[in-house]
Amino acid sequence: MFEIGSSLREARVRKGLEIPDVERATRIRGKYLRALEAEEFDVLPSQTYTKGFLRAYADFLDLDGRLFVDEYTSRFWIYEEQGHSRARRIRVRERHHRHAERNMVLLTVIGIAVVTALVIGAWNYGGGGSRETSIPNLSPTVVHREPTSQAVFTVRAVRGASLLVVRKGWATGDVLFQGTLERGQSQRFVAKRLWLSVGKPENLEATLNGRPTTLGSGCRQVVNVTRAQVTARSSCG
Repeated sequence: MFEIGSSLREARVRKGLEIPDVERATRIRGKYLRALEAEEFDVLPSQTYTKGFLRAYADFLDLDGRLFVDEYTSRFWIYEEQGHSRARRIRVRERHHRHAERNMVLLTVIGIAVVTALVIGAWNYGGGGSRETSIPNLSPTVVHREPTSQAVFTVRAVRGASLLVVRKGWATGDVLFQGTLERGQSQRFVAKRLWLSVGKPENLEATLNGRPTTLGSGCRQVVNVTRAQVTARSSCG
């Protein structure tokens, strides 16, 4: 099914023609041409005239006039004794159907836009800090975000055990870890600043923000960690 009136109008516009131009060429009155484009077929004298005008108009626009007549007959043709009132009722039903289709498409587009806005808003609202954030209803995967202003420091015992004390900030800060880090074990810390006391630094390997770094060597080392750097100094007696 296609739109008879809009197809005629679009073809005329493509050719750069106005209704008076078509009227002079086809000898069809302008009001009838406008009625065909508006699918207001009850304006025309009869169904027979409508079919004739429709074929002539379509052929003049280099369209398939027979196809337009067949479409008109399948959708609008009625027996003469039933009168034009039924044709108008059919036309109203056609318009109502198209209007309902357009409303459904519009509602679908609005629904998609609302859902997208909600997802983006939830993402932006939950994106700050070091909390775990997930996008609801899209994926069960939890997205981990590290604070860009903090140091991500990892230490691992690879050659043997080592005593290790890690405090947040300075030597008097909260204890984050205290004990022996056995071979194969590792610890990970995230903070703006860290203070470490390392018993046997030669047994450990460390990374700062994913990059290898050194903890010194020899006797016990006192290590300060920021996002920018790692500094170590010996505390041998």
